[in-house]
Amino acid sequence: MSIDEAKLNDLLGRFVGDLGATMHAGNVVVGHRLGLYRALAKGPATAEVLAKRTDCHPRYVTEWLRGQAAGGYVDVDPETETYSLSEEQAFALTNPEGGVYMPGAFLLALGSLHAEPRVTEAFRTGAGLGWHEQHDDVFVGCEQFFRPGYVANLVSAWLPALDGVVAKLLAGARVADIGCGLGASTVLMADSYHRSEFSGSDYHAGSIELARKRAAEAGVADRTSVEVASAQTFTGGGYDLVTTFDCLHDMGDPLAAAKHVRESLTADGTWMIVEPAAGDTYADNLNPVGRVYYGFSTFLCVPNAMSQRGGYALGAQAGEAAIRRVVTDAGFTRFRRATETPFNIVYEARP
Repeated sequence: MSIDEAKLNDLLGRFVGDLGATMHAGNVVVGHRLGLYRALAKGPATAEVLAKRTDCHPRYVTEWLRGQAAGGYVDVDPETETYSLSEEQAFALTNPEGGVYMPGAFLLALGSLHAEPRVTEAFRTGAGLGWHEQHDDVFVGCEQFFRPGYVANLVSAWLPALDGVVAKLLAGARVADIGCGLGASTVLMADSYHRSEFSGSDYHAGSIELARKRAAEAGVADRTSVEVASAQTFTGGGYDLVTTFDCLHDMGDPLAAAKHVRESLTADGTWMIVEPAAGDTYADNLNPVGRVYYGFSTFLCVPNAMSQRGGYALGAQAGEAAIRRVVTDAGFTRFRRATETPFNIVYEARP
């Protein structure tokens, strides 16, 4: 065996980065749970000061802060070992209601890794692992991972990119939010369009229970309802708008879901399909964003689809062509890419 030292060193460099990132994920979640980032955002602090602010032990906080500084997540004055957050760091690490909340992504990642033994076995057997079988951190982490993007884009950019939809929502429309999870998207829309009625659904009963609480806490329970139902069985009809947020690719039978959506829409209704950003071939997705989505897809999306009937397992990097095929096979006559972000593509489908 002849080893190219330069190639080996390049691989080792990637390995060090990945190993550090793996352990960093746990430390970010610790900071999230204990409020360490939020406390540091109040002002520069030594480890001892931050420990007092958070009622934590200074030795643990010292090690945590040094690792965060090594990773560039906090700043440090090396002479005084005083730590601080820049405005950008504070924006991304302390506010779940902002446009970016990085700890949520790490919470989702760690939650999904709890399933490693079962996913490993599924590689051998071809069995599935349903969403409802995942660790509880997956459900909360998923909301905190995706919700900031919805906060930043849903009302301001995504809905306005659809033909005539905002006017309907302002006048009063019927909306079904399929696969709503904890109700982040449902609540955001209901909070912005007071004359419209919103019906959320998800097959996971635990998520629907939390969705009801979210709606009540946001003060929109009077114009929202949520039910435990799959994408193929959600109730109601005559909807002006149906939405699916980052979930169509998770379904074992997205075609049956698409047919049910079409049947539930009015003649001039709209289906908004929000999916992870992806190209049509795997080669298009060999990039950092694709790597993130392929990783989550291996642990969450494909196992969930494989646990259901239908024969599909699109995965999180399905791409536009695959989504278009499902939509057109279901009988929709119009399909287009309405808008996009670095992490999502928004499609519009019309009967």
